[in-house]
Amino acid sequence: MRSRLLAGVPALLLLASLAACGDDDTKAADDSSTTDPSSDTTTESTGAASGSCDFVETGGAAREVKLPKAAPSRSGQVPAVLHTTVGDLKLTLDADKAPCTVESFASLAEQGYYDNTSCHRQGNDPGFEFLQCGDPNFDPKAATPGQEVGSGGPGYTIPDEITGDETYPAGTLAMANTGAPNSGGGQFFIVFGDSGFSPAYTVWGKLDDASLKTLLKATASGNDDYWTSIGSSGGRPNTPVTFKSITIG
Repeated sequence: MRSRLLAGVPALLLLASLAACGDDDTKAADDSSTTDPSSDTTTESTGAASGSCDFVETGGAAREVKLPKAAPSRSGQVPAVLHTTVGDLKLTLDADKAPCTVESFASLAEQGYYDNTSCHRQGNDPGFEFLQCGDPNFDPKAATPGQEVGSGGPGYTIPDEITGDETYPAGTLAMANTGAPNSGGGQFFIVFGDSGFSPAYTVWGKLDDASLKTLLKATASGNDDYWTSIGSSGGRPNTPVTFKSITIG
């Protein structure tokens, strides 16, 4: 699956573009690769309006996991910590605004889906500064393109939770997608500079100020322009950011 991430930038190849990679700034795609969030994707939110999340099985999971609960079990502001190789990144997840997205992320984190997973795409262009993560298949040391693309997903998609009024200031957590409605999965991106993505990516939380500073230090080394070399934008992080584990609550 391809994902889109960056608006106004050629779709990043995630999965096929962003899908597995991510989701967005390339096209913030679900679980494949990020492409560019500038899509004219409709911004009608589906979410958990009926009190139930429509998680749709697709098969082909990067790691075998159970589906999240259809009825979200969390509400309000949920604390979480990404324990990474560049330091702990403290998050606040918005379970009121994006209950299905938070339920999915928490479920995957608690099942170890993200453990020992490296972020596969980074954009450093002003206005499109992001780090795309969430593909367990990505190997930053791999020599073959198939392993570098970042196209892995959890074997299901999640509903969009967007209003069309989304903005992406520094510190924002947003879901990648393939450019199609309700195509997100396990890939997401962390915005580390105020960015001009189109409002096509679910916003589901944020980093605290100290964690944003930690991430800025890591991303300051730039990227290798891998995605740019294949017709998109950005590249693999020069400073690898790998999740060792994730704590929810």
